[in-house]
Amino acid sequence: MTHRVVVAMSGGVDSSVTAGLLVEQGYDVVGITMHLSDVPHEELEKDQQGTCCAPDDVCDARQVAAHLGIPHYVVNYKERFKQAVMDRFVDDYQRGLTPSPCVRCNDELKFKTLLERAMGLGADYLATGHYARVVRTEGRSELYRAADTKKDQSYFLFGAASEALDKVLFPLGGMVKDEVREHGRRLGIPVSDKPESQDICFVPDGDYAGFVAR
Repeated sequence: MTHRVVVAMSGGVDSSVTAGLLVEQGYDVVGITMHLSDVPHEELEKDQQGTCCAPDDVCDARQVAAHLGIPHYVVNYKERFKQAVMDRFVDDYQRGLTPSPCVRCNDELKFKTLLERAMGLGADYLATGHYARVVRTEGRSELYRAADTKKDQSYFLFGAASEALDKVLFPLGGMVKDEVREHGRRLGIPVSDKPESQDICFVPDGDYAGFVAR
């Protein structure tokens, strides 16, 4: 029996290699890119074009999906993202707290909203390019740190329920970044050498106070 996996494809190297490895392993792979916010192209500097949610990312994800021969869909979650992540960021910032929008995005968008969509498409699993591991023992799924301690993202995923982790795959959890890029080149993935995204996707210029004011 072939298992269907929905891969959250951001257009970056990690999620693209995740999709490529799962195709290679014989899964029935479907790529989905979440449209979360509109970042005007003119606000991005040349060296920010590889940031998460930049205008070219959807095109990159579509190109990777075409290369792998898998279906690719774009889902519009802008309003959900605004309510669950952006508005919460502003509220926390104004209250003197330290916002963590990536944690909120994972909890509310990826491992709730997108996971539900994946299950609605008949998928057995949702896969992402996170550097983390899920260990399943005695009927329980637990979150563990990635093998690459420099890239570990398990702390961004702590809010994911065990029930959600039951249906999640992290194919990169046992690899280091160089291995991932090597797999990308081996598989001929077009974005294998794409720069990493490090900024908050909806504040590409890093001006958090300006964003909150706006």
